[in-house]
Amino acid sequence: MYLSINWLSEYVEHGLSADALADLLTRSGLEVEGVERGGPALDGVVVGRVVDVRPHPDADRLQVCDVDLGGVAGADGPVQIVCGAPNVAAGQAVPVATVGTVLDLPARDGSGVELVTIKKGKIRGQVSNGMICAEDELGIGTDHDGILVLDGDAVVGQPFADYLAEHGRGGDAVLDVNVTPNRPDATSHVGVARDVAALLDKPLRRPAGLRSAPPVPGVGGAVADLVSVEIDVPDACPRFVGMVVENVTVGESPEWLKERLVSVGLRPISNVVDVTNFVMLETGQPLHAYDLDRLEGGRVRVVAAEGGEAFTTLDGVERKLPAGTVMVADGERFVGVAGVMGGADSEVTEATTTVFIEGAMWEPSQIRRTAKALGLQTDASYRFERGADPTGQPFAVARAADLVAQTGGGVVVDGRIDENPRPYAPRTVRLRPARVARVLGVEVPVEDIARLLTAIGFGVEGGESGLEVTVPPFRPDVEREVDVIEEVARLWGYDRLPTPTTTAVPLVPAGDTPSARLLARSLRRLAALGFRETYTNSLVSRPTAEAFADAAWTGAAAPPVETLNPISQEMAALRPSLLPGLLAVASYNQARGAGSLRLMESGHVYRKAAGADENGADRNGAGGVVDGYHEHRALALGMSGAAVLDAWDRPARETDVYDLKGVVVDLLADLGITGVTETPRPAPDALTAYALVLEAGGRRLGVLGRVSDAVADAADLQAPLFAAELDWDAVVALADRDAVVAYEPISRHPVVERDLAVVVPEAQPAGPLLETIRRAGRPLLQDVRLFDLYRGEGVEAGHKSLAFALRFGADRTLRDKEVDGRVRRVVKALGAEHGAGLRG
Repeated sequence: MYLSINWLSEYVEHGLSADALADLLTRSGLEVEGVERGGPALDGVVVGRVVDVRPHPDADRLQVCDVDLGGVAGADGPVQIVCGAPNVAAGQAVPVATVGTVLDLPARDGSGVELVTIKKGKIRGQVSNGMICAEDELGIGTDHDGILVLDGDAVVGQPFADYLAEHGRGGDAVLDVNVTPNRPDATSHVGVARDVAALLDKPLRRPAGLRSAPPVPGVGGAVADLVSVEIDVPDACPRFVGMVVENVTVGESPEWLKERLVSVGLRPISNVVDVTNFVMLETGQPLHAYDLDRLEGGRVRVVAAEGGEAFTTLDGVERKLPAGTVMVADGERFVGVAGVMGGADSEVTEATTTVFIEGAMWEPSQIRRTAKALGLQTDASYRFERGADPTGQPFAVARAADLVAQTGGGVVVDGRIDENPRPYAPRTVRLRPARVARVLGVEVPVEDIARLLTAIGFGVEGGESGLEVTVPPFRPDVEREVDVIEEVARLWGYDRLPTPTTTAVPLVPAGDTPSARLLARSLRRLAALGFRETYTNSLVSRPTAEAFADAAWTGAAAPPVETLNPISQEMAALRPSLLPGLLAVASYNQARGAGSLRLMESGHVYRKAAGADENGADRNGAGGVVDGYHEHRALALGMSGAAVLDAWDRPARETDVYDLKGVVVDLLADLGITGVTETPRPAPDALTAYALVLEAGGRRLGVLGRVSDAVADAADLQAPLFAAELDWDAVVALADRDAVVAYEPISRHPVVERDLAVVVPEAQPAGPLLETIRRAGRPLLQDVRLFDLYRGEGVEAGHKSLAFALRFGADRTLRDKEVDGRVRRVVKALGAEHGAGLRG
């Protein structure tokens, strides 16, 4: 919420600069996220005091002044300034623009203003070290008859902007206050002023003059002959208040009203609409103005929509109403969405002469549901969702009616409509001073507790033995004793509460799961390989969730999980995969010049369980946390860009799928997972151009491949992305949790190397062959690698030749007979399991 300092000053004479006020509010629980300043730039202008004045020796209309600047601008004592103002005199406090200050001074030709930098120089032979300023030279007025003389108690050396702020003059400043949902009272200038007055021990006051508070008329009167109100849904509308202003001229608002709205970012529309906005920002009670002549029969009804009706709101958009939406209607049709926005058919126009002003209390949960269902967040719904003051409607409506009459030349019809089916019942809370001391760690005097609570509208009775605290209606968040203690703490000052010298910490040893330990180990290994960890949101849009719930990637044909009450359409479902986040991070970094990417992310993924049984177990055998749903931790890897950069001794090489496969295989091997099979995808799917499915021990471990061109284009990728996603729960189930890294010295005995070339069908992958060779060559086989692929002369069509280098060794010298025997076992196993034959 935006808060104008000048506007706030009408309700409490705080005397603080914008920064000081922001600090005060933040320390009391109302966080100020930013300060925006308006008005003239006054940097370098300070308060000075004229010590001596003497005539200029060479100019009749000039005076030479000695001015004390309080040590500002490096001056050890008074500085000499030449001044031409007739009213300058010794002892005055004056605004002084020091050397280097830039001012918007009136142009000499009268055409406007021009930027002038104040410099040290000579005027008719006398040195001048600055400028004593008039109102128009500072941009805070039009008077140029003489210099501006300040109050006698002005502090010498003080920045002039701070002096103006303390005296309610000069440019305005606006605070951006982050109002938490539990503080509906702080959504208005009066509400914040109430806190400021309590914190500074100053009175809370009503503005005087044109904007004075009017008396609230009684219920009934002449207005009852013009309007009738019926509430069909009292649970949604506890109170409905209305007044009528006749003979109104709708037109432009006066300057003071437009200035107030513009200062907090609202666009003035007309005097009637501007008044309702002004009163809402002043009191926190949203209002709505109707053209009474356009309300059929003068009837106003509060009803619930059946669902599916079309309604055009003030913004000109036709909306379909969900069933149960609370609406304001006349005798024939809907005229407004209750607590959110009015309708186009009853709005106030230039032809309006009779205005009906509505001020209602709406149930917060109802307004929250309506605003989310319609995707329509307004200033009114923002306040009603938090809970308006259930007793504040009569004053707010009377205030608005009075201002409409003043700004539009109208007459307020006597009396008010006030339907109140659920009258407000005051709440009282028992407060024990001893309990305050135990909770806060410091004894707050009972008289201070009473003073602070009274200052913010609480009723307090009692003494040392206990206080009966009556909670004001505008504080629905205060329900228990501890809530009242929190109010005492923030007003007394959090910085005044002592810090305990000792804190009780339970002696419970920190624990960790095997899954978390293995994940931390793998992430460290990946970081050593150049991967950077990312964190992305587990909530995605519904179309994204549906697109990435592809069974070819996730391994399960199951729909994604949608959220019941999404914060926004972009956060309407839980992610079925980590791939969307990986794509977003890759796109973001590529767009900013990151050519070579190595990304990793671990996190939970979700889906509805495919064929879930009564225990919520899916076909992979994993039990769901919630019946009918599946959730598991996944680990995603992404690689893109250059694998090897161009250098003097080698050419550059782009990353390919084998780089990623090597990382995944290395990762699994480090966890002791062997016997991994790789099944190529027979055809491209929606997400990948090609992919390999990894399995071991009868379980699907995950998939790796290249992201399809369509998906890459949609994500604005500038280079191909190779991605892998592992089911970490499945990986942990197969991992050797007790495996340790053990030192093994280099053998002093020679190794024996043999090459083996076999012919296999073209579709046969090399991975299963490598696994068979390792198994059949044990225990003498130390290493095996594929070093050649050949197709052509001497190899039957539809086949290929794969050549492997085998390395044998032991803690002794091997004999050829032993090695030959192992090679024969390998050849036999390759033929039996894969139909491989030795190449001739």
